[in-house]
Amino acid sequence: MKENLNDVTFLFLVRLDSVQRLENLLVVTDVLLKHFDTNVTIWESAPYNNGILQKLLNRKIAYKFVEDRDNVLYKTRYYNEIAQTVKTPCMAIWDTDIVIDRKAIIETVSRLRNGADAAFPYSGVCYDIPEIIRALYLKNNDIRILNRNRDKMKLLYEKQLVGGAVFVKTAKYLETGGDNETIYGWGNDDFVRYENWKAHNFSIYRTQNPLFHLCHPRGENSRYRTSFHNKISGAELWKIKSSSLKDFDNE
Repeated sequence: MKENLNDVTFLFLVRLDSVQRLENLLVVTDVLLKHFDTNVTIWESAPYNNGILQKLLNRKIAYKFVEDRDNVLYKTRYYNEIAQTVKTPCMAIWDTDIVIDRKAIIETVSRLRNGADAAFPYSGVCYDIPEIIRALYLKNNDIRILNRNRDKMKLLYEKQLVGGAVFVKTAKYLETGGDNETIYGWGNDDFVRYENWKAHNFSIYRTQNPLFHLCHPRGENSRYRTSFHNKISGAELWKIKSSSLKDFDNE
């Protein structure tokens, strides 16, 4: 029986830069809809619409194509626009390649319903799934395969992460400005969002589960565009970390 998550909308933003990215998105959304009675919204950004993704997606998914000829995927701007369309009290910003135990999602949403402003369904640790284990998971969609093979995986990053899979109350996200659009393309947007929430005294919950990342080729939207954009991203993170809530609210 599916768990009732009708009060949650899962948000995906995608630019299909590889076949693996397409495969990952299809399996991640299929697993969500297999286990949960919920809402899934996908915005695809690309120079033109080839119609492939829309044809392959589950019909329950709300899909929108946005023509965008910019090589850089402007994530922060897009997520702010997508959030404006959310009709549910809770939303989840979800990367296309992220897998996690369904029990962690249930626990996280329960905390959000009972007082938390934002919640992470993982501890901050994210394992990068190598290709051979990824192939097994795509075939069986069994989270136990990933849990049993953690010792064969490397960490996606060494530091504690605050992105990839994030639940938040929709109104709180919008009231506190959403994502910081100064950050253009890949960068510290997840960390800046997290620091913004802390500055606004969000009640934030974390489970003790790991997150899993399905591997894929890393294109230009999976790294800093230029050293200049790297510096801007870092400066925004430093700014929010060093500001008090009073200073932040008076900007």
